[in-house]
Amino acid sequence: MSEIKTGGPAFPRPHSGASQFAQEGMTLRDYFAAHAMQSFLIDSTLDIKTTTSVDIAKLSYALADAMLRAREGQ
Repeated sequence: MSEIKTGGPAFPRPHSGASQFAQEGMTLRDYFAAHAMQSFLIDSTLDIKTTTSVDIAKLSYALADAMLRAREGQ
C-alpha cells in the first residue's frame, strides 16, 4: 500500500519563546478534506438520508487527495 501524501502542515509554527515545542497543526490534506466536507454537507443534491458519514468522509478525502495531486502538477 502506498504512503498517503499529506501535503505537510497547513499552518506550521516554528518553536518560539512562548512555546516549548514547534506546532505543526493539521495537515494540508486534512484542511482540504474539511473544506470539501463542508461543501458536500451544504450540497442540496446530496441525499443526506442515504449518504452515510463514512461516505462523506471518503468523498472529502478523495477530493483532498486530488487537490494535492493538482498542486504537484500531476
